[in-house]
Amino acid sequence: MAKISIMGAGSWGLGLSILLNNNGHEVTVWSVFEEELDVLRKNHENTKCLPGVKIPENIKFNGNTKEAVESADILVLAVASPYTRSTAKLLAPYVKDEQYIVNVGKGIEESSLMTLCDVIKEEIPQATVAVLSGPSHAEEVGRGIPTTCVIGTAKKEDAIFLQNIFMSDVFRVYISPDVLGICLGGSLKNVIALAAGIADGLGYGDNTKAALITRGIAEISRLGLAMGAKVETFAGLSGIGDLIVTCESMHSRNRRAGILIGKGYTKDQAMEEVKMVVEGVYSAKAALLLAKKYNVSMPIVEQINKVLFEDMNASLAVSELMLRDKKIEADSISWE
Repeated sequence: MAKISIMGAGSWGLGLSILLNNNGHEVTVWSVFEEELDVLRKNHENTKCLPGVKIPENIKFNGNTKEAVESADILVLAVASPYTRSTAKLLAPYVKDEQYIVNVGKGIEESSLMTLCDVIKEEIPQATVAVLSGPSHAEEVGRGIPTTCVIGTAKKEDAIFLQNIFMSDVFRVYISPDVLGICLGGSLKNVIALAAGIADGLGYGDNTKAALITRGIAEISRLGLAMGAKVETFAGLSGIGDLIVTCESMHSRNRRAGILIGKGYTKDQAMEEVKMVVEGVYSAKAALLLAKKYNVSMPIVEQINKVLFEDMNASLAVSELMLRDKKIEADSISWE
């Protein structure tokens, strides 16, 4: 049994708290919002994020940062990407040497173009940082619906240790050394999911969605390879797996926001309607900047940025994608 503090009381943090509690671990949920913790202590349910999902009575809630960090063997960092650095700064003074921090957030920091794992490493260099990602909506994990994810760490023994912590009969965990690829796949799929949602909002069909998913993973893979990640990662759970579920499911806040934008909402109106952080909006600019930095073609990402930040009409953005210059599907394949 491990002592685990979930740093963040949103849907994903709570879903994982239930999973880890059911695995026999001693779980504490931390939040900077004391009123949020009071509601959880009273109701053992977050009706906003995870309605109908009851949190076990033996899960503890603690707003004291020092206690939550110092009492834990493992910290699971489950905050929205815009708050990763500020939360890491808050935790840093209390983190022990080589204490595990498992990042489950998905995003790229716009100001630095760093992955969230790199942000955590920069702020808490004494920690052992890992990433957990894959097709894993909190709404399903919290209800014990079978899910499969991947954990990435620099050292294999750390990956095996964490695999055993998270693994259960409803939560299958694979391991990988490609921390960068896992972080990029989990972040960039949110931008493509916005595009998929926009296509839905415009009333387009299954063919359009399939094209966006397929060409989206091609864009993500191109950038990942240019940055030093492994192509196999993008064919796996944190790549095409997470991309499919985020583009297809109504649990996906990115898809839901995209649907609203396709129907004519502004990005701000869409985010207000979704009522949760829409990670793809925060990663879109960073993705475009990375594409320019590494000289990688990412036309879907380019058009999403125009729709989000330049008020381009969504249907015009689709037309520009369709009418680009003719291309070969895979440059690595040639005629004899």
